[in-house]
Amino acid sequence: MESTPTSIPDVLLIKPDIFGDERGFFLEVYHAKRFAAMGIDMQFVQDNHSGSQQGVLRGLHYQIRQAQGKLVRVIAGEIFDVAVDLRRQSTTFGKWTAQVLSSKNNLQMWIPAGFAHGFYVLSEWAELVYKVTDFFAPEWERTLLWNDADLSIKWPLIKGQDPILSVKDAKGTPFRKAEIYNGQF
Repeated sequence: MESTPTSIPDVLLIKPDIFGDERGFFLEVYHAKRFAAMGIDMQFVQDNHSGSQQGVLRGLHYQIRQAQGKLVRVIAGEIFDVAVDLRRQSTTFGKWTAQVLSSKNNLQMWIPAGFAHGFYVLSEWAELVYKVTDFFAPEWERTLLWNDADLSIKWPLIKGQDPILSVKDAKGTPFRKAEIYNGQF
């Protein structure tokens, strides 16, 4: 298993070792000691599973309290996964990084607490699973506007079509007006 920093060094891409033969494959998606050696020494408290059709954009979600670190991987299909740094004291505050995650490349993305997270479905259908470091707290959840001009995220929209959004995601808050974390990460 190896990790590689993204353009925001605290967000890591994790490439598991894959062992395969004529029967199929095996890979280890999480191993506490190996993750700790990569600097991810976290206790995960909840596993989530999400399925979405092509063109769905979910996010950009974050919690202003009970901030969640997320370990994201795709088990079916392909997504464009995005993390936006909302840590006010960070040198990359307001910057974003993204990676295509798929069931073919088996990459995982570690997104520490203090980031907004979202994804866009590139394949006909995608399912992702992700571990989180704190429980979901709907009263503290916030949503950044997915197409905020200040963030300028380069979403790879299919055929230039508008993404399929929930009402909550369509009404996201612009970055300049967003509640930002109070605390150190």
